[in-house]
Amino acid sequence: MFASLFVLLYVGHLLADYPFQTDHQAAHKAGCGREGWTANLTHAATHVATCATALTIGAVALNDVTLSVPVAFGALAWIGATHAFIDRRWPVAAWMRIARQAGWAANGGAAHVDQTAHIAALAVAALCLSV
Repeated sequence: MFASLFVLLYVGHLLADYPFQTDHQAAHKAGCGREGWTANLTHAATHVATCATALTIGAVALNDVTLSVPVAFGALAWIGATHAFIDRRWPVAAWMRIARQAGWAANGGAAHVDQTAHIAALAVAALCLSV
C-alpha cells in the first residue's frame, strides 16, 4: 500500500507545484509580509487539496488503498505544513550553506534540493498512511 499511497501523493504534489501554482504564488511565496504569507499558504492549501483528491480517488479506485480518516487528516496537515516551511526558501538555502553547496546553489541546485525535501516529506506521509 505504501507504493500506491506515495504515487498518489506524488501526483498530487506535481499537480500543485506545477500546473496549479500561479505565477504570483511562485514569485511571492517566500516573501515577507502579508503578500508572501498569503501566496505561501494558498500554495500549501493547493497541495493539501490536490493530495486529498488524489487519496480519495485512490481509496475509491484501488483495492490496496484503505485510509483512516484521522490519519489522513494528519498526513494532509503534515504535507501542508512541510510544504509551506520548505517553500519559504530559507530552509533550502540554509541546508545548501551547511552542506557547502554554494556552487551548486548558484547554478540551479536549490530547485533540486527543494523538490527532494518535498518528496521526503511525502514519503513520511505515505509511510504514516500505510501503517
